[in-house]
Amino acid sequence: MTNQHVMEGFRVLDFTQVVAGPTTTRLMAEMGAEIIKVELMPIGDMTRTLPFQETGNSSYFIQQNRGKKSICINPKTEKGMKILRDLVAKVDVLIENFAAGVIGRMGLGYEQVKAINPNIIMCSISGFGQTGPLSNKPGYDLIAASYAGVLDNIGYPDGYPVFPQLALGDATTGIHALAAINAALLYRERTGEGQFVDISLLDSYYHQHEMAVQSYSVTKGAFVPKRTGHHHFILHPLGIYKGRGDEEYYSIIIPPTGWADFCAFLGKPEYGEDPRFDTNEARMENHQPIVDLIEDWLCAQPSREVILEKFEEARYAIGPVLTVPETMEHPHFIERRVVRTVADRSFGEIEIPGMPLRFSKFSEELTLETPFLGEHNNEILGELLSMDADEIEALTSEGVLHSDVPDIENA
Repeated sequence: MTNQHVMEGFRVLDFTQVVAGPTTTRLMAEMGAEIIKVELMPIGDMTRTLPFQETGNSSYFIQQNRGKKSICINPKTEKGMKILRDLVAKVDVLIENFAAGVIGRMGLGYEQVKAINPNIIMCSISGFGQTGPLSNKPGYDLIAASYAGVLDNIGYPDGYPVFPQLALGDATTGIHALAAINAALLYRERTGEGQFVDISLLDSYYHQHEMAVQSYSVTKGAFVPKRTGHHHFILHPLGIYKGRGDEEYYSIIIPPTGWADFCAFLGKPEYGEDPRFDTNEARMENHQPIVDLIEDWLCAQPSREVILEKFEEARYAIGPVLTVPETMEHPHFIERRVVRTVADRSFGEIEIPGMPLRFSKFSEELTLETPFLGEHNNEILGELLSMDADEIEALTSEGVLHSDVPDIENA
């Protein structure tokens, strides 16, 4: 029998919530893994309560949790913990993103988990890692970005750092976790040995400093990365330039070796030989005349389409600064399903970001549903732990299990 997708056959016990951890398990679900999402009573994943709400789910929760199975449990009860320990024995991976130490105090730290299932891969995602002076702090994307020197480099020198408005750290941390888990699964395939994986938002953010850290180091502190608004702090031209009208902007990157030819392209070949601009250092010192040159050229063009066509014919890198609605209508996004329409039981059709991992042998997307709270209590406990309906009903009555599944057909 041919597998439906690349991770089919792997089973994951998922204690994650919000974005970073759910990103990891969402991608695993998209690749065919069975994800058992453990939600703690009474409300489960807090993102179920975020905007926008419709018939038992939020759109936020839907985007991050399609394809998972939900079990809602009270881990503060002895029977609840027994269920969780029994499930540990049945899975390949356990992943959690509580604050450091919380999962251990619950009784499911790595040593405890390994004693139950020696071959398990356990991944802990946190704000600052499982060790170090910051490890016990609550960790969110924005907090890690603050500590990592990221926000200090976004914005204008005379103003506040700027809020990025998307979950850059959470999403990249989730992907780093996915890479580590899959590498650990490969190692287990070769050796039979499980292991613990420690992933943090801070590590993931700091890993993305491609120039700032090493530039400060090699100059012995003479160069200090700083906020420079809409242009790069060390290379020019590299930044965002205003075009025609009030809301038209373009990202443009010209490598240093292409400067003279770019000046000729703009109709100002003399700028390519001008000592004020002939090196990157000189261009950084004489920044504004170059900005004016580029923006005057952009404003002189009759349309965005002409600008893009001329740049692309000359093979210079340019990107229009699109709004989210513009991306959702762009033919490239639609053809590659970068934005895709999916069916959901609560919202009907909903557009969400696409699956970024693409495989030649698994070109078709799986049909996935978003779970309601505790929707799969019976299925999981019945199939994996051989409980019958009466046992499960008794556990529900005792406050060990909980579910909140709306009657969609009659809603």
